[in-house]
Amino acid sequence: MSRHVYLDYNATAPLRAQARAAMEQAMEVGANASSVHMPGRTARGVIETAREAVGTLVGTRPANVVFTSGGTEANNLALEQAQALGCARVLVGATEHPAIGEAASRAGLKVVVLGCDANGIVNMSELAQQLAHPEPAFVAIMHANNETGAIQPIEEIAKAVRAAQGILLCDCVQSLGKLPIDLATFGPHIITISAHKIGGPQGVGALAMAHDVPIAPVNKGGGQERGRRGGTENLIGIAGFGGAAQAAHAQLQENHPADLRIIRDAFETRLQQAAPDLVVFSQAVERLPNTSCFAAPGLDAEKLLMTLDLAGFAVSAGSACSSGKVSRSHVLGAMGIEETLALGAIRVSTGWQTDAEDVTKLADCWLAAYRRAQATITAA
Repeated sequence: MSRHVYLDYNATAPLRAQARAAMEQAMEVGANASSVHMPGRTARGVIETAREAVGTLVGTRPANVVFTSGGTEANNLALEQAQALGCARVLVGATEHPAIGEAASRAGLKVVVLGCDANGIVNMSELAQQLAHPEPAFVAIMHANNETGAIQPIEEIAKAVRAAQGILLCDCVQSLGKLPIDLATFGPHIITISAHKIGGPQGVGALAMAHDVPIAPVNKGGGQERGRRGGTENLIGIAGFGGAAQAAHAQLQENHPADLRIIRDAFETRLQQAAPDLVVFSQAVERLPNTSCFAAPGLDAEKLLMTLDLAGFAVSAGSACSSGKVSRSHVLGAMGIEETLALGAIRVSTGWQTDAEDVTKLADCWLAAYRRAQATITAA
């Protein structure tokens, strides 16, 4: 192939032209947004324009958006508020990003892990049982899973949490720009998001609130972000986040995710017709329109990744937030997927630059590896 086909948007999306342009303009400012002189006020304007764009994308007032270094810091900042908000326990979904449970433990909170079904959807009975506890709970449930794309029933979860006087944190890092989010009606008190998942730069994210929840800073310093996150703002990164947010919002208005769903469904149909023992994880529930996670017996993800990479395809074996080694997915483990099958899982995640023909070629390449594996099994 003449070029590498990038199909790993859930790990990091390519930088959008709008984000690049906004960053280049911010580079020309060259001032600190906390300064009161004209260049400083110009820098402040760049940040507030981006804050407005991010607020529009998630349906909240700009003042309710706190910029951070990424989704992980935003999750840590949110969980540090649990005790101040009257919560001594954190209820965490079994398929959450590892940053959630680790951050809760560091904050000195008791962590209760909620089980899930075979599709990765949180056990609502367990949640109801835990919410019946007399102490209010801080609940952390992601909107959509980064590996399988499974979408949680956040509106239903939010009603239960609010009725029990709890606080709901929703990690929306993967759903941002792929699903509509309107904090005015969505239900969570707090969501966390990241720029590089929607075509912004790496190293910038945000915590966004439905209403002005009191936020005590973890990073204490000069009182930036209205005293909620100290440290000089990442002017260039924030500008890029704003540019990417504007572009993502426009594509949601144009229903671009529906096009990605068509590509994904055709891809999965092609695979399943040729490989009847293929398992598409979370296929029985609503998923992100751009995400497909699948495996077949006898295939090894590590070898598959090398084969596909040499053929010119960039895909993943799950989350890209660890050491880069392929190991059993904790998400698939929580779903009860047999280890031998889970170790062959591949994730394909598409985006605005994806060509349907490229995905068809990927299917052909994967099927060739599958047939070779089947022949080896038969010969043995």
